[in-house]
Amino acid sequence: MTEELAAPPTSRSANRWLILVIACLAQFMVVLDATVVNVALPSIQRGLHFSPASLQWVVNAYTLIFGGFLLLGGRAGDLIGRKRLFMVGTALFSAASLLNGLAQTSGMLIVGRGLQGLGGALLSPAALSIITTTFTEQEDRTKALGVWSAIAAGGGAVGLILGGALTQLASWPWIFIVNVPVGVATLLATVRFVPESRADVGHRTFDLAGAITVTGGLVVLVYAIVKAQSYGWGSARTLGLIAAALVLLAVFVAIERRSVAPLIRLSIFRIRTLAAADVVLLLVASGMFGMFFFASLYVQEILGYSPLRAGLAFLPVTGGIVVGAGLAQQLIRRAGIRNVAMVGIGLATAGMVVLARVPVHGTYAGDLLPGLVPLSIGMGLTFVPITLLATGGVVENDAGLASGLFNTAQQVGGSLGLAILSTLAASRTSDLLHGVHGAGAAAAGVAARVSGYHVAFIAAAVMLAAGAVILPLVVRKRHVENLDLEELASSAVAA
Repeated sequence: MTEELAAPPTSRSANRWLILVIACLAQFMVVLDATVVNVALPSIQRGLHFSPASLQWVVNAYTLIFGGFLLLGGRAGDLIGRKRLFMVGTALFSAASLLNGLAQTSGMLIVGRGLQGLGGALLSPAALSIITTTFTEQEDRTKALGVWSAIAAGGGAVGLILGGALTQLASWPWIFIVNVPVGVATLLATVRFVPESRADVGHRTFDLAGAITVTGGLVVLVYAIVKAQSYGWGSARTLGLIAAALVLLAVFVAIERRSVAPLIRLSIFRIRTLAAADVVLLLVASGMFGMFFFASLYVQEILGYSPLRAGLAFLPVTGGIVVGAGLAQQLIRRAGIRNVAMVGIGLATAGMVVLARVPVHGTYAGDLLPGLVPLSIGMGLTFVPITLLATGGVVENDAGLASGLFNTAQQVGGSLGLAILSTLAASRTSDLLHGVHGAGAAAAGVAARVSGYHVAFIAAAVMLAAGAVILPLVVRKRHVENLDLEELASSAVAA
């Protein structure tokens, strides 16, 4: 049955731009939270006594739950009301932020980060739906989505600086507590100014079982990878956890095949460009999440940067991505989607290889920046064509599903990649420190950590390179001939 979006009441039309501000304010919290934590990781590790292997859960607990429930959040907003879900998501995100700021143990923080991810998965798609149903005229909608995109692009950079400033000038709990007043103000404004809207559908069911099984399967799989270092890859516990994860994912597929309103309509993967783009993005995100994680640890724990200086050190990454995205928009028309994507991934892979050579007594300008610059430009060149491939070959009714799959691939890929890279790095460090004692233990410990980072960066480069190999093998020239490159390139840059 075709869905029609119920428009907001016309009596509120004068407040459209205020509604945009409210939706973007909430989205800013979500985008900010994706990067604000990275710079604070060493401080969080010391404050709550995280082990090197378990520290990744500060990031993964958020991204896994966010990615696992993102599709369900979008569907639930259409069915039960976008304003209602937006408020629930904002309230949950704010409450979880407060819980994180008050966390006294590592377990408490991990639970709070998971709740934040769930709040973001409800809030983010509802906010975007509120914007698209509020701005029905094409010109105004384009302006509104431009503001939304600017928030997404700028929030990451602000997160790096704000995370460093709050951690250094106050303490790491404030990177979470700062969300609380923003969330409260958003809720109060939503009650007053945002109208309710929902989709006009024949049934109001959503696939909760599917969301739970796929998220549960991914969480168990990541946990198995993380614990493989201590359990052993061939141990009964590791193999048992992997088997449990595969069973949950198999149950998810069975649910989707039988569900009246599936979380993911499996037939959409028959679109070759979409399937290939999502797989490539999963690999690319796996490497990128690891880069931010380990590079943040390197500049603070090895180079001795303060949190604020560390945040500023990653600003060239944001600039490089913007430059690469602008170049991609022009190059796609001349060189084609596949070629631009492969060049971008290749450039990013080269940057990751450079990072794999950072020394113990390194410098930012001489050792780190030469890797960050090509990596970030390559990411900008990659993101635009991959977005085109993932969303350009679907019919209008599948646009929301395709977008949700794309975002989910990014979040889930980042979580799985970070789990693999952290396990490899920790194993390398442990092997080098085995049996080391005495006066040279401290220096050996630093060298061992840097060697672990090298392994992680090399593995991340392999993940990126795998994406560059898969793309031309799966997507041929004939598969992209019908895409409107000019229109889609502009849309991808905005997205």
